[in-house]
Amino acid sequence: MQSHELLKDILKQTSAKQIAADMNLSLSLIYKWAEPPTEVAGSGSSNPLDRIEQLIRTTGDTRIAHWVCEKAGGFFIANPPAKTSGRDLVPATNTIVNDFAQLLAAITVASADQQVTAAEAKAIRARWEELKSATEGFVTAAEKGAYRDK
Repeated sequence: MQSHELLKDILKQTSAKQIAADMNLSLSLIYKWAEPPTEVAGSGSSNPLDRIEQLIRTTGDTRIAHWVCEKAGGFFIANPPAKTSGRDLVPATNTIVNDFAQLLAAITVASADQQVTAAEAKAIRARWEELKSATEGFVTAAEKGAYRDK
């Protein structure tokens, strides 16, 4: 989905007037964000989503995405590159099971004394991020046919 399409959908559910007022911008600018960019066909203005994408691409710094996700109440996890050939299903599955076991071990060790310190929470978070990344890589590879008969 293109950014202007997303914004157009959002404007069906959220008041453009309220957005303009909250952001101290003109109502016409808010509507322009929901139009295709000028070079495509419309008279759209470069919208904030496109600018964020450009900023990440220009800087190569994903901390921007981390920050945006944190402000939205979530976390950014980069998708690992999916390998579409040369991967065996059993080793790939074992990797995910092993990562999950390591996460459970970190939780078990941290909670053994009936509390979780900041350092333990940080270690659990790191294991959780690794598990999510490994699982996403597995699913993406499966979607691309890496585990099907050739």
